[in-house]
Amino acid sequence: MASERFLTLTDVAEILNVSTSQATALVRSGDLLGIQIGGRNQWRVERSKLEEYIEAGYQRTAELVAQQQESGARSS
Repeated sequence: MASERFLTLTDVAEILNVSTSQATALVRSGDLLGIQIGGRNQWRVERSKLEEYIEAGYQRTAELVAQQQESGARSS
C-alpha cells in the first residue's frame, strides 16, 4: 500500500482510523477528493489528496485553537 498512487476507501478509513462509511461520506460530500471508478460505486482517493485533506485538518484545528485562545484572553 505504501507506494500505490490510489487508495481504496478501506485504505483511507484505516489511515484516518474511521469507518469505511465515514470515509465514503467524506468523499461523497466533497470534503475529500476522490474519483469514482466504474458503475459499481467503487471510489479511489489519490494519496496526495488524502495528505492535503489531513494538512487542511491540521490548519483548521490550529485556527480553532487560536480563536479559542483569543476569546479566552478577552474573557479574562
